[in-house]
Amino acid sequence: MPRLLSDTPFILASQSPRRRRLLERLGLTFEVIVSPAEEVVHEPLAPGDLVQRLATKKATPIAQDHPDALTLAADTIVVHDGDILEKPSDDAHARAMLERLSDATHTVFTGIALHHPATDRRATAVEATQVTFAPLSAAEIDAYVASGSPLDKAGGYGIQDDFGALFVAHIDGDYYNVVGLPLHRLYQTLRHSFADLMAPSLLSHTDASRSHA
Repeated sequence: MPRLLSDTPFILASQSPRRRRLLERLGLTFEVIVSPAEEVVHEPLAPGDLVQRLATKKATPIAQDHPDALTLAADTIVVHDGDILEKPSDDAHARAMLERLSDATHTVFTGIALHHPATDRRATAVEATQVTFAPLSAAEIDAYVASGSPLDKAGGYGIQDDFGALFVAHIDGDYYNVVGLPLHRLYQTLRHSFADLMAPSLLSHTDASRSHA
């Protein structure tokens, strides 16, 4: 596997095990430092703007403490009928979310923020994916809630879970965005804003592939 980044230290400012596993699949060497930032924005924003603002809030304090590193933060929300569904507060809340998403289409938004204070650079991006659930029975919802899986996930489900995967009838967009980190959007943002921090061999390979397309 080609290296994605050069020798620049890389930090994931997130406690999400799903984001950590996705970065590990890319062969990245990185440190996880959970951001102390409060995940609250005190103004009305469109979903795409909101997740980018929250990702920036998470990245900022970590990047300030580690100016030579490239810091990545992300935030994911689920939007249904104009309402934002974040992580459920308890089992009853998770059950209500799943009942709402049953037999309906919602949109998953993930915002990413990349900060490199040593070169005074910041970049944000957002990805949106539409997900359609099949009709869910009360028994299916109860079993999934009883597993405990919904409580740490926006919208109360994880597409990568055994149960959660079975609920999804259709997806339009980036699957990894629904997991919590849009890998293609991340890669394109790195290439556009931090190309000098990427591994030269990977950049050369990609440019050569484009020239022969």
